[in-house]
Amino acid sequence: MARDIIDDRLIGALHLQALTRAGLAHDAEREHTAFQAGTLDALMAGAYDGFATLKELLDHGDLGIGTIEQLDGELIVLDGTAWTVQGDGTVRSLPPSTRTPFAVVSRFAPTVHESVVGPWDLAELHVQLDRLAPPSASLIAIRIDGRFAQLRLRSVHAQTPPYLPLAEVVQHQTEWSVAEATGTLLGFRFPDATAGIEVPGYHLHFLAADRDLGGHVLDLTLLDGEVALDPGDELHVELPPHVGLGVPGAADRAAISAVEGGGEGGSRGGTGDRAAS
Repeated sequence: MARDIIDDRLIGALHLQALTRAGLAHDAEREHTAFQAGTLDALMAGAYDGFATLKELLDHGDLGIGTIEQLDGELIVLDGTAWTVQGDGTVRSLPPSTRTPFAVVSRFAPTVHESVVGPWDLAELHVQLDRLAPPSASLIAIRIDGRFAQLRLRSVHAQTPPYLPLAEVVQHQTEWSVAEATGTLLGFRFPDATAGIEVPGYHLHFLAADRDLGGHVLDLTLLDGEVALDPGDELHVELPPHVGLGVPGAADRAAISAVEGGGEGGSRGGTGDRAAS
């Protein structure tokens, strides 16, 4: 498929390529390249209508995170299967026709493998992942299979037009706590200078081994597990019509942090404490 390159620049050591939508043209066989549909800026502004199908997304990666059309829950792509964790905490697999306004995936090919023993809270886990990642890595795709404790997870309910900005939606998010669970923590670390295109720093989702629990991670403690990291230096961003790339790094970091960490007045506890998986 032909594609129009509308932007091609370096963000630190990260090679960013933004493409107009032309059949999601992308070299799916290339390793260590992340592929993204949409931008965080557009999502935060309320662009919740999906434009890329999960079938198209999965053609470019088998591990990833994001959301789905109408912002109907947290998207998790694991081992090539797409799941959503809905606002009531329900986990369900998704048909390939489902659309997404914002998601990022990679064809996971880890070059770092490490068996680890904690306990590490979320802040310490970030430190340890920074230590394990190659210093030259611009972005890293992350997968940790293990045992976790003190999980605090969230999701949101589907929205209807006219859509509210994301900062207002998360004011009514649902949160739940889990004492201990076995499963997979996955996501990405992006450079700070990508703020607005992506979530800067760490963005992680969780999916339980029994597929009965999951969500966007607000907090957790890693007890022990297997860490796998896939470092990369290239991000391809597919843009829907009438959406621009914006200025990388120019986004309001405080606003992003508030959205990622949860708004004031959200449904604390939401579906309540959940049983361990």
